[in-house]
Amino acid sequence: MGRVLVTGMSGTGKTTLLEELARRGFHTVDTDDDGWTLADGSWDAIRMAALLDRHPDVIVSGTVDNQVDFYDRFGNVVLLSVPLDIALQRVSTRVNNPYGRTEPERIEIARYTEEVEPLLRQSATVELDGRLPVPELADRVGALAAPSSSP
Repeated sequence: MGRVLVTGMSGTGKTTLLEELARRGFHTVDTDDDGWTLADGSWDAIRMAALLDRHPDVIVSGTVDNQVDFYDRFGNVVLLSVPLDIALQRVSTRVNNPYGRTEPERIEIARYTEEVEPLLRQSATVELDGRLPVPELADRVGALAAPSSSP
């Protein structure tokens, strides 16, 4: 199966990685955009199921409560991680997403890193260091999305 989920905390580089993969011609969906996430913070399950029904070769990025409901639809679940200080530095300077600039949001990122990231790590099939060069990360995720890497 060529579907890959790229997950991780804010500031790990998910959006930048997806942009590079899209530039390389992969079909990508960043669920932080375009209404994929509902007001309660979960994915729109009907919309996500429809996407996965239609596309056997999509790379999806996001971190939401109900993503576990879709793990069996992905060939790989990739956890992108960085140390907390790196994530906080990145969110304070990025221009494509305002989340993480306020102190309450930074505290939330720290709490999620402590409480949620270990859960993501347990269910990930691959963990990648988000400090690696973006082209190298894209090579690795792109190889996972290739049909020959399907389980």
